[in-house]
Amino acid sequence: MTGIDAPAKINLALHVTGRRADGFHLIESLVVFTELGDRVSIETSSSDVFRLEGQESQVLAGEDAGNNLVVRARDMLRADAMRSARDLSPVQICLDKRLPVASGIGGGSADAAAALKLLCQHWDYHPGAETLSRIALDLGADVPMCLDGRPLIARGIGEALTPVELGFPLDMVIVNPRVGVSTPKVFQALECRENPPLPQPQGLGDREQFIAWLRQARNDLQPAAQRMVPEISQCLSALGTAGARMARMSGSGASCFGLFADAAEALAAAQKLKQDQPDWFIAATRTLTATR
Repeated sequence: MTGIDAPAKINLALHVTGRRADGFHLIESLVVFTELGDRVSIETSSSDVFRLEGQESQVLAGEDAGNNLVVRARDMLRADAMRSARDLSPVQICLDKRLPVASGIGGGSADAAAALKLLCQHWDYHPGAETLSRIALDLGADVPMCLDGRPLIARGIGEALTPVELGFPLDMVIVNPRVGVSTPKVFQALECRENPPLPQPQGLGDREQFIAWLRQARNDLQPAAQRMVPEISQCLSALGTAGARMARMSGSGASCFGLFADAAEALAAAQKLKQDQPDWFIAATRTLTATR
């Protein structure tokens, strides 16, 4: 069985800059990916099979497998191949779920992106970057950025991607209070949808300068999410108490991240937070500086 990692997506900053006529919100977001993530594996099978395993899989166990983004990615890629008269063999897909569900760190989107990459390799089917990006966007606004899988700025509804050459990793702790947050409801609760754009990143080769710049950026979804889920404020406070140099919510929540000086500090903070909040999802990790 061949496998590939599905790295967690972290929105270091997320500015909501407008809303299209069709209701989709316009964003500008600085996105990074981490060593922490799910894992997707594939092998040849006599029929299509989807298996779930891992410490976070129980939340998804009772849901219709056909709605899982990994399964939808398989079906959409196969449908595209059929239009080219390609008949792709059945596969067994295993999703090792390690990230909390509906948590603002792109777990499902990263899983779908990993599945697309792995299926293209397994089937030796390569429809081209434009087609693959279209399929990814049809699966969800976050899937194209997860397909890219490197530091970037996402604009539009998340489909317009500009790579960012971040010259260093960031050591962080990810905290989730195990409260699911509905992304549409968070967007609906926004008090302002016309906010200033993301400023041009500074310090991409200097960690201290970059973190100073990052503090001046925002997550425009955070205030609305905090009103809906008070536990988010508790997560941010706990990260600050644990010594985070800055803490912010990722995506639409409820996951929050705290940046630390190095891996040792992040690990020590995560261990302390686990003692204080044993029911939360807490993990120390490091960002990836390039595509895996």
